[in-house]
Amino acid sequence: MEDNFSNYFSETGKVARNYLETRLDLIKLQAAGKLSKALGLFFSLIMAFLLFFFVIVFLGMVVGFWIGEMTNSFAIGFSCAAGFFVILFIVIILFRKSLIQRPLANLLAAELVEEIEEMDERREEKKEMRREEKERQQAAG
Repeated sequence: MEDNFSNYFSETGKVARNYLETRLDLIKLQAAGKLSKALGLFFSLIMAFLLFFFVIVFLGMVVGFWIGEMTNSFAIGFSCAAGFFVILFIVIILFRKSLIQRPLANLLAAELVEEIEEMDERREEKKEMRREEKERQQAAG
């Protein structure tokens, strides 16, 4: 009799341990999925900003050379282009919340909401599948 109880508890302990290990692996995989999605978004934003930066730099050079050709002084041309960039920088600093912070926050929030909705849909599908399985079992038995 004692053998049955000790065997039962040891088997139950093994099953519980396997369940916890599997649950931990599932949590790790979910975290890795969310992290990879966040990193993908982060790197795509970095690439977009780098591309924007290079476009601005080359446009500044074009404007500098153009004004330099018009005034016959590259110093004046590039000074005007630099002044334009200083003004652009000040505008960006002054309006950074509406130009940068809010759009990025909205983008991140939209990604998170989409992820939560997908998780809810998966949960609902699982519930529906369980309910259908129970109905099949009740109809069969």
